[in-house]
Amino acid sequence: MSYRTNILKQTEENINFRKVVFTGGKSQLVVMDIPVGGEIGEEKHEHVEQTLFFMSGNGKAVLNGEESAVNSGDVVVVTPGTTHNFVNTGNEPLKVYTIYAPANHIDGRIHKTKNDADNDKEDEAFGHAV
Repeated sequence: MSYRTNILKQTEENINFRKVVFTGGKSQLVVMDIPVGGEIGEEKHEHVEQTLFFMSGNGKAVLNGEESAVNSGDVVVVTPGTTHNFVNTGNEPLKVYTIYAPANHIDGRIHKTKNDADNDKEDEAFGHAV
C-alpha cells in the first residue's frame, strides 16, 4: 500500500495535537500541532525510531536531558531508547510532521489535545507493545 499527500499543506492545516495520517507495514506518518507553551511530553520508545520535521514555530528539544533549540526547517532523529521531549517556546503553534518506524500509534487515531492523548490508554498500550 502506498500513500501520497502534500505533507507541508497537511501539517499546516492540522489543528489537532496528534493525527495519524498513514500507517504502512513498517512506518507511520503523523502530523502534530503543539500549542504555545505546550509540549509533546517526556517519553522513550524502546523499539521505535522517530524522525521529526519541524515545519513552523520555535521550540526546544530535550534528548536524554540535553536541550537544544528547534526551528522551522530542522529535523531531529530520535533513536530507540532515547528519552525525549519537545516543547513549544514560541508565540505560535509548533507544526511538526513525524515518521515512526515501526508504527507507534493506532492507525487513523486523532487526539485533539495533549490531554486526549494522555488519557487514551488503548493508544498508549499499542505504543508500548511495539
